[in-house]
Amino acid sequence: MLDPRDRGLAYGDGLFETLRVTAEGRVPLWAGHHRRLQQGVRALGLPVLPECRYQAAIAEGVAALAGKPGVVKLTLTRGPGGRGYLPPPEPQPTVLWQAGSLPVWSEPLRKQGITMGLCDAPLYPESLAGLKHLNRLPQVQARREVARQGWHEGLLLSCRRQPLEATAMNLFARFDDHWWTPDLLAARAGVAGVMRQWLMAHLAARGETVACDLRPLSQLHGARGVFLCNSVVGVLPVRKLAQWQWPVLDSVLQLQRSADALFLPG
Repeated sequence: MLDPRDRGLAYGDGLFETLRVTAEGRVPLWAGHHRRLQQGVRALGLPVLPECRYQAAIAEGVAALAGKPGVVKLTLTRGPGGRGYLPPPEPQPTVLWQAGSLPVWSEPLRKQGITMGLCDAPLYPESLAGLKHLNRLPQVQARREVARQGWHEGLLLSCRRQPLEATAMNLFARFDDHWWTPDLLAARAGVAGVMRQWLMAHLAARGETVACDLRPLSQLHGARGVFLCNSVVGVLPVRKLAQWQWPVLDSVLQLQRSADALFLPG
């Protein structure tokens, strides 16, 4: 049972990673997840744990999936602490796991694209941007808006009306001679996902140009195609944002197949 004094519960003092697991129990993108987790550990000043501590928790989650593909959520907190914000001098970290099935996106949506809306509240710059920390209230509120509006996903903008990311996915667009994804580091907002990193490396290895900068929302209207991605869903084409519509490009579906292939048996 989780200690009610746990600082992850009390203050969001911790990190998490959501891992897609194959039927064989592999986590193909673990290296990227572990690297980001370690970055977060350093930034928050959490105790550095050996990788085997995480691997043991993942193994328990994989066992709970009983040979089925699924998701294991890994959560690291600073552990129990007293009252007040100041962490204990010698924290005892908590490592938790949670296993579940893969989210279901119908084949028509995966091939024909989803509908996305514009979320009302912007993503404000923050000092902990880029970390998968446990304070996700902006995303919770945005996701409530998505459900209320009946969209499949919601696009979050910066305070300057620049597209940044969806509530739980990163954003890519195809222009005439290049791919584009927002520069979340420059925006000091959002999280650069593990699948985003994999796709950028994959496209660069194919000799394709990927621009990473901040652009006004109006520029997105001129894109040839748009898609979202994360490490659990893979690549998900977007066909409509408010009144704007895009075709689902063959090149986007090719990227979808490449991402899906990471999780095939073998």
